[in-house]
This record gives sequence, structure tokens and C-alpha cells, in this order.
Amino acid sequence: MAAEYDYAIVGGGLQAGLIALAVRAKQPAARIAIVERDQALGGNHTWCFHADDVPADAAWITPLVVQRWAGYDVAFPRRRRHLESAYACTTSARLDELVRPVVDGLFLGEVATAIEPNQVTTASRSITATAVIDARGPDRSASWGESGWQVFVGREVRVTNHGLGHPMLMDATVPQHGGFRFVYVLPLSADVLLIEDTIFADTPTLDVDDGRRAIADYAAAHGWSIEAVLREETGVLPLPLRVPAPVVNDAGPLVAGYAGHWFHPTTGYSFPIAARLAAFIADRPASELFGAPLRDEARAHGGQLAFACRLNRMLYNWFAPEQRYNVLERFYGLAEGLIRRFYSMALTRTDRARILVGRPPRGMSYRAALGGKVAWRTA
Repeated sequence: MAAEYDYAIVGGGLQAGLIALAVRAKQPAARIAIVERDQALGGNHTWCFHADDVPADAAWITPLVVQRWAGYDVAFPRRRRHLESAYACTTSARLDELVRPVVDGLFLGEVATAIEPNQVTTASRSITATAVIDARGPDRSASWGESGWQVFVGREVRVTNHGLGHPMLMDATVPQHGGFRFVYVLPLSADVLLIEDTIFADTPTLDVDDGRRAIADYAAAHGWSIEAVLREETGVLPLPLRVPAPVVNDAGPLVAGYAGHWFHPTTGYSFPIAARLAAFIADRPASELFGAPLRDEARAHGGQLAFACRLNRMLYNWFAPEQRYNVLERFYGLAEGLIRRFYSMALTRTDRARILVGRPPRGMSYRAALGGKVAWRTA
């Protein structure tokens, strides 16, 4: 009996949405199903990416963009810089709006009880497909082992006359406590900002009230009077110190997204890698998804993962929490092209050498770098 669908995707987050959009754009006749435990797609998130982060021919991404800027700023105690890289963002609401019309079967409020190479089972139905893709979130991973964590609180607020023309991607001039801490600001309109307090912490503990206070303090310090809080989002993302390359089983299913290790372990950025994997999937029929090309794709990504995890080990093991900002301050003194390739996980061997060679960042513990134990690592 023929399968009901070409693709059955479990999970309705960013990775699932991008796969659906890419497949529909490149395979108009493909039959696509999504199984999602919640009643909407995308959750409650804002995702950003640099222009070079996504495949050059990915026109299907353009409708997702809700705001685009010509460049962005970063700020540290001893360095402030404007970068000319174009930057864009999308939201859960836009993802939900665009993905719903392109899928043939949308099963919301249903939890997958079994995921097999050609079948997805829920309490109320069994779905057969040529290719099954498990795109559930990071909570599906059994263990991340030793890991740092990115914890954040973001608030979309209405303010008066903020005057920002482009994002502040990383403002680390704020007090450094709890880890490497910075504030991220997106000007979404003339009177709306997304202000996010982010910590690269040693534990997954998120203090929402502390994040809210940090956002209020930052707004006040910049003379922005918050008239209303329009939306709030929070997150706890693992930044593992070691993670293997994605495991590809030729029989399927394909484990995609964060749980499948298709993400950036140093930044937590998931959009560039999710878009690249979506484009790869869409470029071939469902019957040809598995095989040598997918294994090669996973192997190439694994090489980038290994280097990013090496950077994580240096960041978390060689620098005390209040000194970690020095690593990023030094990094943002490098060439802009290298910075772009770092975010998109497309570093060359020369890039990697350039990141590692030279005067070490301030605050490095030579004892830790030589293998000594450090007191600040608690996870």
C-alpha cells in the first residue's frame, strides 16, 4: 500500500516549519504531514539570522522575515563595533501563519507515541510516509553530558522614542554576574523593542524575575520609558562541551533539529543549520533522502560541531564566569567575514587557526588551560 505522505514530520517548531516550506517550494506535489503536541506551530520564539547564514537560493525563507536591518552593533567594556552584515528576524506567529497552508496533514494537539522509519503513531491515528523526520526540540535528548547553558528572558515592549536604527546584538557592558551576560536589543518598529537578558551560565537555572529586572534597568539606563509589555519569551538552551556528529540511520527516521545535533553549540543559534538541513531535504525526493549524501552532510556538520564544542570547553573551563566576556570581546576584533562564517557554522581551517592563534583573551586561567581543576564549574 502506498504511503499517505511523502514526508511525516514530528514536532512543529522551527526545523519542522523550515522543512515544510522548503519542500513545498522545491517539490510542489509532495505530500507533507506535521504532528505537533501543542495547538499552534512554532511555540513562542523570535529567531534571528545573518544574511550569509542561509542558502543563497532559499527564496522560500524571504516571506518569513518580519524585520530586516542593514547591520548591527556589539559593545564590550573595551570594544564597540558596528558590523555591516545584514540581519533579519522571524517569529513563531509568522512561522505558524506560513506553514499551515503548505501542509497536507496538520495534526495539532497530538503526541507521537511511536516514531518508526515509515510510520508515526499517536493516540488517535497512524500516519505512513516515505520519509519520517523527528524534529522535536532539545528536551528530547536523553543527556547532554557536561554542558554550559544559555538562559534568557526576553520582553517585547512599547517605549517612547528609542531612536535605534539597527540591533544591538550583544551589549556586554552590563554587570557580569552569573556568567557571561549581555543584553540583546531588536528595534521591531519605531516604538517597539525586543530586549533580551542573556547569560551563558554554568547551570540551567533561569531566574525570570532577575531577567525582568535586568531588562527594566537596561531600558531605564538608556532613557526608554516602558509603556507596555507586549510579549515575553524565555529559554534554556544547552551549550554542550562535547556533542557527536548527527547519527544517520539509512533506514530512517531522520532525527533533525536540536535533538539530532543540527544546531550551533556555541551560540545556540538554530536557524542557519535548520535552514541548511531543510534545503538539503527539499533538494531530493523523499525516497532518496537517506544514503551517502545525507551521511556526508552529517559528517561535514560534525566537523563544525567538534570545533564549536572545543570553543565551549575553552569558554567554560578556562575562564571564570565574570571573565568570559573577554573571549567574545577578542572575537569581535576579528575580520567580519570570519565572524559571519562562525555564526553560519561554515568555518574554514584558516578561520579556525585565526580564532585560536594570537594573544589569549584577558582573564584566562593558565592553570585550567593546562588541565588543572577549577572551582567555578558546577555542572
